[in-house]
Amino acid sequence: MATSKIFSVCNPVVARMALNFSQMPAQRPMLLRKQFSTAVRFPQKAVVTRTSSFARSQRLQFVTSAATTTKQVPITREEVFTGDPFNNVSESIFDKFGKNHHQNPDHPLGIIKEAIHLYFDEGHNDGDYTKFDDLKPIVSTTMNFDEMLVPKDHISRNPNDTYYINEKTVLRCHTSAHQASILREGFRKFLVTGDVYRRDSIDATHYPAFHQMEGVRVFEKAEWEAAGCTGTELAEKELKRALSGLAQHLFGDVEMRWVDAYFPFTEPSFELEIFFKGEWLEVLGCGVMQQAILEGADLGESKAWAFGLGLERLAMVLFDIPDIRLFWTDDERFTSQFKAGCFKQGGSAQKFASFSKFPPCLKDVSFWLKDAEANIENDLCEVVRNIGGDLVEAVTLIDDFTNKKNGKRSNCFRITYRSMERSLENKEIDDLQMLIREAMVNELGCELR
Repeated sequence: MATSKIFSVCNPVVARMALNFSQMPAQRPMLLRKQFSTAVRFPQKAVVTRTSSFARSQRLQFVTSAATTTKQVPITREEVFTGDPFNNVSESIFDKFGKNHHQNPDHPLGIIKEAIHLYFDEGHNDGDYTKFDDLKPIVSTTMNFDEMLVPKDHISRNPNDTYYINEKTVLRCHTSAHQASILREGFRKFLVTGDVYRRDSIDATHYPAFHQMEGVRVFEKAEWEAAGCTGTELAEKELKRALSGLAQHLFGDVEMRWVDAYFPFTEPSFELEIFFKGEWLEVLGCGVMQQAILEGADLGESKAWAFGLGLERLAMVLFDIPDIRLFWTDDERFTSQFKAGCFKQGGSAQKFASFSKFPPCLKDVSFWLKDAEANIENDLCEVVRNIGGDLVEAVTLIDDFTNKKNGKRSNCFRITYRSMERSLENKEIDDLQMLIREAMVNELGCELR
C-alpha cells in the first residue's frame, strides 16, 4: 500500500494509536510505532466534583461558568531519578517535562489540538466533550498496560521500549493510560491530550517524546434502543460519523476508507485512511471499546467508542514540516511562522517555509553484539540521543552480519549528525562520536570493530 513520505518510515502507522498486535511476534522493536496510551483543564460549562464516591457516580452538572484549569504540579528530579534498578529514564527525557507544546496556542501542536477541539465543540453536534490536557505523564503500569488489556508478556512492557521509574511506574506510552480512571470519575465524553514517551529509533519522523490525543464517547442502553440497533452497532456508527467529520474538518473533502484492524482495547477495531496528495495515509486508529474496560469502570451495561491520534504526524502533514525535531526547537525561524488561527477548517494551513539546511556529518560504528539474538537498536539510540541530543538526525542500520564460524553477530550503524541551526565542526562531531563509542562499550557491552 502506498503511503506518504511522512508516514513511510514506520509503515504500518496508525498515528501511534496502538501497536500492531496481529504482527507483533515477527516485528523488530524499531517497527513498534503505534500508540498504546493530575491536573486538568475543564471546558466551559463543566463543573466537576471528585470529593466522594457518591459524587463520582453522578452525571456531570452543566452550568454556565468560566473554564476552570488546574495546573499540573511540576515533576521533580526526586520523582524521576529514584535510584531504582528498574529505572531507565535519561536526563534528555527529564528535560522534556513541562514543555507542554500542546498547550501553546502559537505552536503547531497547540494549533492542531485547538482545531480538533473546535470540531468537537461546534462541528460534531454531539454535546460537550470535557477536555483534559494537563494530566501528569507519570502513571502506574496498571493504568498504562493492565487496564488497557495489554498482555503480561507483551513486548511493549519491556524496558527496551518503555521508560520505567520503577517496576510499577512508567512514563505513559499513550494517552489511553488515563481512559479507565477518567471513566471511573464519571466522565462520558472526553478528549485527552498530552506528552507521551517511548524509547524509539532516531529519524525524521520519530522522537522519544511526542503528543497524542485520545477521544472517548460512552452510550447508554436507552440510546441504542431509541436508535433501533445494538449498542455495538450504534457505537460503531457514531464513531465513523465523528471521525469522518474530523477528517473532513482537518483535510477538506477527501476520499476516506475504513480498514479492519486489531487492538487489544477495542473490538471491532479500525484504521481510518484518507487519500491525500495522491496517496493513502493512515490517519488514526479507533474502535468500539472492549467491554472489560467498561466493566472495570462500573459501566458494564454501556458501550463506548475510542480513538487515538498523534499530533506531530498530523502537523507534519498539514504544515509540511519535514523533521520532528523542529517541534522542540526555540529557533525563531521556526516558531515565528505559526500563530493561533493560522489553520483554517478544511486543510488550509500556513505551510512551513524551510530555512537553510546545513550539511550532514556521517559517522559509522561497527561492533560485535554481546548477545547474538539481541536487538540493540533502541538501546543504542538512547545512548546516542543522550550524548548527541538533537544534533543527531538519524541512526540507521546499514549492515547486519553473522560469522558462520563462531556465531558472533555484527552490526554497523550510520549516525547522521545535522544541526537545524548551524554548521557543525568535524572536531565537535569526532568528540561526540568518541563518547558514544565509549558508552557503547561501558553501557551496552559492545565489542567495537
